[in-house]
Amino acid sequence: MDGRRSAAGRIKMKVLKNRKIIFAFFLLTFAFSEAFSQERKVLPVDEGKTDASFSAFREKTLQAARRRDVKYILSILDPNITSSFGGDEGISDFKKFWNINSPKSEFWDEFITVLSNGGTFLKEAGAKKFAAPYTFTGFPDDLDAFEYHAIFGSNVNLRSKPETNAPVAAGLSYNIVKVDFENSVKDKKANEYLWLKVETLGGKKGFVNAKYVRSPIDYRAVFEKRNGRWKLVTFVAGD
Repeated sequence: MDGRRSAAGRIKMKVLKNRKIIFAFFLLTFAFSEAFSQERKVLPVDEGKTDASFSAFREKTLQAARRRDVKYILSILDPNITSSFGGDEGISDFKKFWNINSPKSEFWDEFITVLSNGGTFLKEAGAKKFAAPYTFTGFPDDLDAFEYHAIFGSNVNLRSKPETNAPVAAGLSYNIVKVDFENSVKDKKANEYLWLKVETLGGKKGFVNAKYVRSPIDYRAVFEKRNGRWKLVTFVAGD
C-alpha cells in the first residue's frame, strides 16, 4: 500500500514539475513576444554641438548652403570626396553628380536636411570624424535598413488613408516603422513617394506623409578634421 502511495506521489510530483516547466516556458515566450512588439525609436542625437570647432564650422556651412554658395561648398570638399557607390570620387565627379552649378541642383535641400539633423562623432583611431544625420548613426543594427525606416520628426500624423484630411489614427514621434512600398502612394511623374504605408513595431498601421519617413541609409554626410580644418569626405545614399 505504501509503495503504491509512494509511486503515485512521485507521478504527481513529476506532473507538477512538468506543469511548472511548461508555465515557465509560456511566460518566457510571452515576455519575448511582448519585448519584440514594443515600440522602438531613433531619438535625435547631436554630438556636434559638444565640439566648438565643428559647431562653428557646421553653422557657417549651413549658412552657405542656404544661400547656395557653390564656391564655399567646393572649398570644404576633400579632394577624394565620395559621391556615390558607383565610383564617383573627387571634386570633379561631385560637381557632375550633383550638377552643382545648376539652380535646380538637388544637392542643397538634401545637404541642408542632413546637416540640420544632428549626428555623432565616429570612433576611429587616428581620425576625428562626424557623421550626420542622427538616423544614420543611431539606427539599430539588428533591423534591416532596407525594410525598416524611422519617423523623421515628432507628433507626425499616422492617417487611416493617404489623404491630408483622413482621420488621424495616432501621432508618431521618431518611431521605427516597417514600410509597405507596394501599397504606398507614388507620384509616377516625379518618381517619388507621396504617402508611405507603415506599421510600427507596436502594431500601429496607417499612412504617413513620405517627407516624415527616412531611411537609415538615405543621404548622409561624413566630415573629417584634417590639419585643423573640417572637410566633407563623403556625401552618399545607399549601402
